[in-house]
Amino acid sequence: MPLRSSLLAVLVAVVWGVNFVVIDLGLGDMPPTLFVALRFLVVLVPAIFLVPRPRARWRDVLLVGAFMSLGQFGLLYTALALGMPAGLASLVLQAQVGLTVLFAAAALREVPTRAQLLGVLVGAAGLVVVGVGRSASTPAVAFVVTLAAAASWAVGNVIARRAGRRDHGSTSRDQGSTSANPAPARPGLDGLSMTVWSALVVPVPMLALSLALDGPDAVGHALTHLTLAPVLSTLYTAWLASLVGYGIWNTLLARYPASAVVPFTMLVPPVGMLAAWVVLDEVPNTAELVGGVVLLLGVATTTGVLRRRPPHGVITPHAPDPEPGVVAPHAAEPGDDPGFGEPPGDKAGFGSQRATRARSR
Repeated sequence: MPLRSSLLAVLVAVVWGVNFVVIDLGLGDMPPTLFVALRFLVVLVPAIFLVPRPRARWRDVLLVGAFMSLGQFGLLYTALALGMPAGLASLVLQAQVGLTVLFAAAALREVPTRAQLLGVLVGAAGLVVVGVGRSASTPAVAFVVTLAAAASWAVGNVIARRAGRRDHGSTSRDQGSTSANPAPARPGLDGLSMTVWSALVVPVPMLALSLALDGPDAVGHALTHLTLAPVLSTLYTAWLASLVGYGIWNTLLARYPASAVVPFTMLVPPVGMLAAWVVLDEVPNTAELVGGVVLLLGVATTTGVLRRRPPHGVITPHAPDPEPGVVAPHAAEPGDDPGFGEPPGDKAGFGSQRATRARSR
């Protein structure tokens, strides 16, 4: 990915890393499922009245919300309430990296390059080092629920990527039309719109689940005796982690292959451990520090940061079109001609044989 997009992905990782500590602090006075309902209610209001509906199909919007929001966070908050340590949760949840690459390869035929695959494996090794090195005992059910949250996130990643590719395909057809006023081109799926509108599926089911599991009395008491911790936690998780974080995340998934975007989440555990160190006085041990360094090495390998660059002033020949799922040396930036998100086999732009046949018809 271009440098600007990579920096945005790093920003999301920082926000999400701190998010685990913020959630843990707010859960002390709030049932987990009710906490999720409040978070996404704040995501919806007033943003849904200000942000236009995404151009994706309603089915895709609802599926993204069901897996990336309702499924992931309903399970994650429950795992934390069951005793999953916040720092360890930030590690286990990164199982979604490998799961996303696997699901994307199966569903979208986005095959990672050897360098990307190596980076994912190195990052996974770092996760193992940190996970094994932690001394906190974790309930087995909390661990399993966290893994389920990771799988839900991975499915949501792939659905968001597929929706972005479909949105770009419809834009391409609009531009190939002879209409005097074709629809304006957009560089992929609007990530903020998807984040806001997909949140529609979260509050009501989570509130109903909280009423069933915790009882009306507990829900009523929590809502009428709000303390500062859950209020501030809700604002952080809704505005920063969801609106800013997933707005950027969904946009990146719409523009670039999942195997290029998802590995940035391996930065989340080191950030989460650092936040726990500062806020909760959890000092990382040697294994955690070593594992964090290995994670960063994996991210650098996967994203091409360690790739040798030509000396300044040397002109390199134009690179050929990448294979499906391979990130080109220069990916599309906002404002460039469309070309990111086309189905495997199509070349960037509209010069492919498939697009030519479409125009001839």
